[in-house]
Amino acid sequence: MSSLELLLSEVKRCRICAAELPLGPNPVVQCSGSARILIAGQAPGSRVHASGIPFDDPSGERLRDWMGIGPEVFYDAARIAILPMGFCYPGTGKSGDLPPRPECVAQWRQPLLAQMPGIELTLVLGQYAQRYHLPAQARSLTEQVRRWRDGWPAVIPLPHPSPRNNRWLSQNPWFASELLPELKARIKQIK
Repeated sequence: MSSLELLLSEVKRCRICAAELPLGPNPVVQCSGSARILIAGQAPGSRVHASGIPFDDPSGERLRDWMGIGPEVFYDAARIAILPMGFCYPGTGKSGDLPPRPECVAQWRQPLLAQMPGIELTLVLGQYAQRYHLPAQARSLTEQVRRWRDGWPAVIPLPHPSPRNNRWLSQNPWFASELLPELKARIKQIK
């Protein structure tokens, strides 16, 4: 077994925050040492928790559309790594899912990222991932995404593709007209 395979088997057995998870632990990640694109998301939702497949929900459909790829590419770990900030479903709060549990970042993020040296593009989805991957640029999510060219072509901040963000998308039409065509071209260049 490779170092990454050993690490992923440890992740799958992780129980660090089991007492805090309403549905229990079920870490959902997708990684390979050959991946060239990293999706840094938030945390799995309840549907993904049940299936064990990352972005197996309407958010995933939208994200694949934004990227201009189908499931066969998206779920090819040799091409695309999916590493959320929290690996397990954190539960529901007043206005949606709770924030990702912080234990995953502390325990697993750096060791996993170190095993993926070929990452050429990181898609940073939502505020929690942006705080980690773009800490020096503490801006609102809208401002961070609006300034997507700052990290081009290696890091692209995106809003979360959740249907809950339909209002944000309608209020920011530049996202679809300016950013998404460039994102699709960049992904086509890499994949």
